[in-house]
Amino acid sequence: MAHFFVCHGRDEIPRWRMAFPESSWVGPTQALAQVGRGDLAWVMSNLDGWESLVRDLAGRGAVLVVLSYRPSPPEASLALSAGARGYAHALSPATLLRQVALVTTNQGIWVLPELLASVVGGTFKALGGRARMQGDVLTGLTERERAVAIAVAEGKSNKEVARELDITERTVKAHLGAIFRKLGIRDRMQLVLRLSQQEAGVVHSSD
Repeated sequence: MAHFFVCHGRDEIPRWRMAFPESSWVGPTQALAQVGRGDLAWVMSNLDGWESLVRDLAGRGAVLVVLSYRPSPPEASLALSAGARGYAHALSPATLLRQVALVTTNQGIWVLPELLASVVGGTFKALGGRARMQGDVLTGLTERERAVAIAVAEGKSNKEVARELDITERTVKAHLGAIFRKLGIRDRMQLVLRLSQQEAGVVHSSD
């Protein structure tokens, strides 16, 4: 597997080289010519047409991570919709970039933890929200677990869920753990996909 950083020449960041010494720096045209199935391509979101590039490269079997100088929930959603498996800050330290690479190349999805709740909520809404939920999905959960599951899917943080249900954050985390075990999932995004009757892929996130 080769690593390609697709960017403007001025965007080359030393820590990228620290993370992946053998990586290549290429422009969009070079990326389309060189990136293939199984390669990991890191695409800067300040490139014109970055979404189309991500779609093209993902379509040929490459793993895509979008890097941004100004990460935001809307841009994260655009990146994932285009086929990216990761969305991170362009100035992330080398250790974090290696973590992103590990997750995304093992069929996971990595999103900045501070953006995760918003991205999850936006995805749930885009997939139809409560209107698309199937009653049998939550039948194995307790009433309180169902309430937590729906609140989390709608994009609420643990703190917001705790306040809404008048319980502690520790209790919210305990309920989430039980929900994930009972539904056979790992993370918040998988919960959204399950509730929306979509195929659940592995997602890396912070609880």
